[in-house]
Amino acid sequence: MALHGPTFFKRLSSAIVFSALVMTGLLWHSLAFFALLVVIQILCLRDYFRLSGFILLDKQLGFSHKLWVQVLSLLPLATAAFPLFGIEKKMQWSCLAAILPILLLLLYLAKNGTLVKMISGVSGVIYIVLPLVFFVELKNIHTALPVALILMIGMNDTMAYLVGSFIGKTKMTKISPKKTWEGTIGGIVLTIAGSAIWGHYSPWFQMVDWVIMGACVGVGGTLGDLLESKLKREAGVKDSGHLMPGHGGALDRFDSLLLATPLVAAYFLFFFGT
Repeated sequence: MALHGPTFFKRLSSAIVFSALVMTGLLWHSLAFFALLVVIQILCLRDYFRLSGFILLDKQLGFSHKLWVQVLSLLPLATAAFPLFGIEKKMQWSCLAAILPILLLLLYLAKNGTLVKMISGVSGVIYIVLPLVFFVELKNIHTALPVALILMIGMNDTMAYLVGSFIGKTKMTKISPKKTWEGTIGGIVLTIAGSAIWGHYSPWFQMVDWVIMGACVGVGGTLGDLLESKLKREAGVKDSGHLMPGHGGALDRFDSLLLATPLVAAYFLFFFGT
């Protein structure tokens, strides 16, 4: 697969724009960071509802169900953000806040919906909301973690495309026909290498921590992209939404983040969480 200039620059510009937005929220002010994540969560859930609507057809969530999911999903995000505003929080409160909206959704949809709607609503919370909660938890540990996570995701995506364009020959899966094993492995290896360089000069944590993070991002980011591609294929659409012309929806932009973040958070919360 030869390098296609317009596609490469579209992917690169998309990564730069969204990385800049997240970085601004991360480094500017806690309120801006929280507001940005709220917007990302709402937009990603909206795209998820759009895809699930195409897949489930007459069994899709109704407007009131979607509204309940959106409102209840703000609870775990807000609880995780307590330390950003100087409010003390224990890890068990994050767990409770993450579980509570799922339980409330189960109760509400059990009364007002169907089993399919229950699964759809709860899976939306697990797929989109919980990773964003973990993203906040990483910032609670150290601001460098979500910053590095965003940069590594952008690097993995860009390097996988470049390597795949120049030497990619072996198709990886029918879910995403343009992905090759050479590109995927090259992206992961180069992301790990970049993480090692970052770890060598970084005053925070050890090099091994950053290398493990790079591996988690490479694997998780690729799986996140494949999962969202599978949803779009099942829905019969090219993009999850129309957030930016030519770039797709919010879910297209943050699909890698949604699966990479839990893997990274599992490691750092286990060794450095409180």
